Parts: sequence; C-alpha cells; structure tokens
Amino acid sequence: MSEVFQLNLGPLRSDKSLTLHTHHAARVWHGRPAGEGKNGIIGLSGFVALMNKITRMAERDDPYADLWMIQIQEKLESSKSELEAIKALLDQSMSRLPEALSVGENVNVHPVTLPVFINSPFGFLAVYLLIAYDDIVRRLLLAHHTALMGRRDMEIWINAGGKVLRSLFGLAQRYKVSGVTRDDFITNNAVAREAREKFGELPQDVLEGVRRSEYAPLIVQRRLLDGQHDERSDEDFLSPAPGVEIVLPEASGGERYGSF
Repeated sequence: MSEVFQLNLGPLRSDKSLTLHTHHAARVWHGRPAGEGKNGIIGLSGFVALMNKITRMAERDDPYADLWMIQIQEKLESSKSELEAIKALLDQSMSRLPEALSVGENVNVHPVTLPVFINSPFGFLAVYLLIAYDDIVRRLLLAHHTALMGRRDMEIWINAGGKVLRSLFGLAQRYKVSGVTRDDFITNNAVAREAREKFGELPQDVLEGVRRSEYAPLIVQRRLLDGQHDERSDEDFLSPAPGVEIVLPEASGGERYGSF
C-alpha cells in the first residue's frame, strides 16, 4: 500500500554579502540623498529595488516592463564594455612597473561588508559592475601611489568609471509602472489606450511576447498553468535592501593603501 506524503516546502534562500574596499565604490552603492540645491543620486541599492519591481511587473505580463528589461540589459552590457575599456587602459599603465619591483594587491585593511538582498539577475549583474569598479579604483590608487599615473589622470578615470554606473542607475530611475497587461492590449480597453498615450507604442515583437530579455521571469499565468506555485509575496520583490551605514577607515591623504 503506497503512502502519500505532503511536503510543505518554503522558497529557497541563501545568504549573500558584498565586500568593498574603496570609498568611491561605497558611495556608488549608497547613492546620495537629495539636499539643499542638490538632486538625489540613486545608488546600487536603489537600482536593485527598482529592478525587483520591474521584474515583478514583467511577471504580471506587463509588456512595458519587458521593454524596460530589454533596454536595461543592453545598458548593462554597454556599461560592462565601458568598464573593460578603462581596465584595458589601466593595464597599459600598470605594465610600466619594473619587473624588479614586486607590488602586492592593493586592499583595504578594514573593508566594508554589506548584506545583499537581490531577487533579480539584473541586480547581480549590477553588483558585478560595482565590484569591477571597486577593483579599478583600487588599482588606480595604486598606480598613483607608485608614480605610474598623475593625480589628474587618476581622478579622471575614477570619475569616468563612476559615471558609467550612475548612467545605468539613472536609466532605471526613469521607469514608471504602467499598470497594463497584454490582455488589455488584446481587448484594446481603456487601460491599454491610456498606456499607449502615456508611454508610447510598443515594438510588435515585445507586445506579443516574442522578444524578451534573456533574464525575463516566467509570466505568472504561465507558471500557474505549468503547476508551479508562486510562494513569493510582493514584499519579496518590492522592498529595497535595508539601509546600511557605510564606514570605511581613512588614511591620511585619502584611501588606505593595503600594506603601504
């Protein structure tokens, strides 16, 4: 006689953390709140919260969210290429270091470790970019410290790398929830007409769901038809990472230089 077992399994979770070595990367993570005469600058933590939101809307069959995912994936790819170009130029400068001189990796003796709450692949892709930027800044500081680069060039390249990430975050910050689904477009109801007027026409292949980001989530209706129960709540996707106060130790004159 066969026995029937009922398993009540919860969603999978894993602990994730991020270690940063430079103040520049920490500021990119945290962003800047709006102040007197200054606009706020979204940080990576805010970008992650936005991507969780866009992902949730794409799950609910919002074609505009799908279009945003396509555009942000393209921006992520171009941002990666831009940082790699900066790294290639940096490699050329570092190659001038004499072979007789051995210089170790430049790390912070007290790096900051941040908890990471990400429910979107795009969030991880952005984290990888921040890690790359942190590495670039560390090497630029080392290049200046070892007289392979002047301060002006160092600051230009540091700012260029930060601008790449801020441009990515700024694109995501322009996202607005449309509140429409593909079913609305099929019936051409008032919601669809209002969305067209407010957000513009969609490419036909995106509207039909033929073209989606390779990281796009399975649409909820399709998941339910496939017998997959969605155990996640809106809070899993829409809640930003909790605020973390970032404190990195300062050396006299700026960043700490590893073992120097």
